Amino acid sequence: MFFKAFLTNSSGILVSRILGFIRDLLMATILGAGIYSDIFFVAFKLPNLFRRIFGEGAFNQSFLPSFLKARYKGGFALKVFLIFCILLLLLSLFVWVFSLEITKLLAYGFSEELIALTAPLVVINFWYLLLVFVVTFLGAILQYKRNFTAWAYSPAVLNLAMIVVLLLVQNTDSYRSVLYLSYGVLAGGVGQILLHIYPLWRLKFFKLFYVGIKELKAKKDSITQSVKSFNKQFFPAMIGSSTAQIASFVDTLLASFLSSGTISYLYYANRIFQLPLAVFAIATSVALFPLIAKYLKDKKEDLALSALKKPFWFLCFLLSACVVGGILLRNEIIWLLFERGRFLREDTLLSAAVFSAYMIGLLPFGLAKIFSLWLYSQNQQSLAAKISAFSLVVGIFCSLVLMQFFQAVGLALAGSISGIVLLLLTLHYFGWDKFFTLIRDWRLIALWILSLCVEVLLISAFKHFVFEISS
Repeated sequence: MFFKAFLTNSSGILVSRILGFIRDLLMATILGAGIYSDIFFVAFKLPNLFRRIFGEGAFNQSFLPSFLKARYKGGFALKVFLIFCILLLLLSLFVWVFSLEITKLLAYGFSEELIALTAPLVVINFWYLLLVFVVTFLGAILQYKRNFTAWAYSPAVLNLAMIVVLLLVQNTDSYRSVLYLSYGVLAGGVGQILLHIYPLWRLKFFKLFYVGIKELKAKKDSITQSVKSFNKQFFPAMIGSSTAQIASFVDTLLASFLSSGTISYLYYANRIFQLPLAVFAIATSVALFPLIAKYLKDKKEDLALSALKKPFWFLCFLLSACVVGGILLRNEIIWLLFERGRFLREDTLLSAAVFSAYMIGLLPFGLAKIFSLWLYSQNQQSLAAKISAFSLVVGIFCSLVLMQFFQAVGLALAGSISGIVLLLLTLHYFGWDKFFTLIRDWRLIALWILSLCVEVLLISAFKHFVFEISS
């Protein structure tokens, strides 16, 4: 059951990330790493931040337990949906009215001229936030029936829409290109919603929504209590699931004070860093969460630990291999993916240095994803939020210090330090005794070390005898 759900989630994420790399390749070729790519990434940063926060578990970790407990499920689901839609609509209108001020907050280091160019893009892209909530809500409803396909593959629709727009505007001037690309983001959001319609119809959820309309009128008090319970869990869960994304958002703000192109270097490097994190760690946590929650709810901690052991070692092997390979092949990876058109060799080397700093935090961030499930399953969302907030503060402090000496690399390195702090604190509250029980397998430890040594030797031989881009 776990591996079937994992394969569905990871395959969908992998397809989406491959299309995302094609999208980024086109953006690097058409826009390069300069002013116009910077202003688009700033405009897309906030909705993209919330897309990741919603889509990578924060909403599901609160909504599904509350949905299961709710006596009137249709009314509860509709009320949550309406509350969020109204709030996001009002927030989007606020951004529209105060677009210049919001843009200045997003990129405080930009000049007035750049802020004026970026503000219209911020307004357009921000409307995607409402669309992505609808997508996340529909995906959570489907996951109640353990249907992960539409959720897993919906990000691919967004990337496809952006790729189509990039192909259409490749001979257009740079600012008009990013303007059309922003509208492509909205088109992708609509496509993501449409992808969920058929499975919702097939599983007869539209009947549930119809019944929910009647329940909202007749069972108002009971539904209100269910929504209050959901709210108490959602906001801590949102903070607890979003450390890496908020850190990336802060990095963009700080990078606006550095040299032109810095935001783009961070973006391209972070995109590659997010691939193994999403395909392996996030897909694992989504598939594992219902199982861990069920065992802990039934007070079967031994079975929960047993269910956690295989995914733990699975992530250790895969993410460690990605870390070693990513750092040793950093120049070659960036060269292969991005060095063409206006993306030059200097851009490759700078992005590669940032990428290697990000990769240091891959294993800590990935493992923190699965150990935090223990806290969520025991309704300790507030504790998880406090852990994440503390690690985020540590990361921001390190960013302010390290950017003075290492520029963009310092920002990425600070993010990795934040991930290490996040993992250590999560393990502390998970329980060191339970953690050492999980890793007390000397054969797996020896195999893990041996596999990493073999990987280092193979990559070193490849770089020496076949191909290497030196810095």
